[in-house]
Amino acid sequence: MRATPGNEGTGLSWLALLASAGTLVCCALPIIFVSLGLGATVAALTSSFPVLVTLAEQKVWLFSVSGGLLLLAGWLLYRAERTCPSDPELARLCERNLRWNRRVLKTGFALWVVGFIAAYFALPLRIWLNL
Repeated sequence: MRATPGNEGTGLSWLALLASAGTLVCCALPIIFVSLGLGATVAALTSSFPVLVTLAEQKVWLFSVSGGLLLLAGWLLYRAERTCPSDPELARLCERNLRWNRRVLKTGFALWVVGFIAAYFALPLRIWLNL
């Protein structure tokens, strides 16, 4: 199987997206559900999927690893942007791959930020505002 130019960080970008989605599932969704008064939904989810409790207990590691993966994928993407070939057909393929990698990386970063804010700032902010 021949490697397509510009896809050096593709697998890492998808892994970073998966890890950042894990931060959203473990920390952001339960807080959002409880804030909306859907505590029974959170109880049902945690009883059906006990791994959510484990992820929430290990959220420091989860955020650290997923953030590191995002940084590494971003660095690989930045490095790959400067190495597209000069052949027009290969350059077009390279640009298409880089464009998709940027989209995946931006989506992963957005999910990571939402999860981080929900996990570390939502409850203190709510207590501070007396809501």
